[in-house]
Amino acid sequence: QVQLAESGGGLVQPGGSLTLSCTASGFTFSNAWMHWVRQAPGQALEWVASIYNGDGTSDSADSVKGRFTISRDNAKHTVYLQMDSLKSEDTALYYCAKAPRALPQAVAGIHHIPFEFGYWGHGTQVTVSS
Repeated sequence: QVQLAESGGGLVQPGGSLTLSCTASGFTFSNAWMHWVRQAPGQALEWVASIYNGDGTSDSADSVKGRFTISRDNAKHTVYLQMDSLKSEDTALYYCAKAPRALPQAVAGIHHIPFEFGYWGHGTQVTVSS
């Protein structure tokens, strides 16, 4: 069965960096779309970044563009989210998901994980605070 395990979250000061990892199993990793989605307390889900493991095609939300970088290691079945220049508004629970390319549209404006639209990890907490 598909399993996704996020790690790397924690407490960091504004301006700092963190790297999140998502280790996957149970599917053909090399031809999957993988995504990072976050949710701040009381807020809707927010798509962060996506990558196609086949050729590395990627995209990210305007709110993180230039600060966050998504990447993958097909040999390790792992997707990463390098987060630099962190801000307090980046504080959220970060989820890794294996889902179709259209996930950004699927999560727009909703508050509950759309489990019918792919596979999701349990999330890793990122807190940006001084």
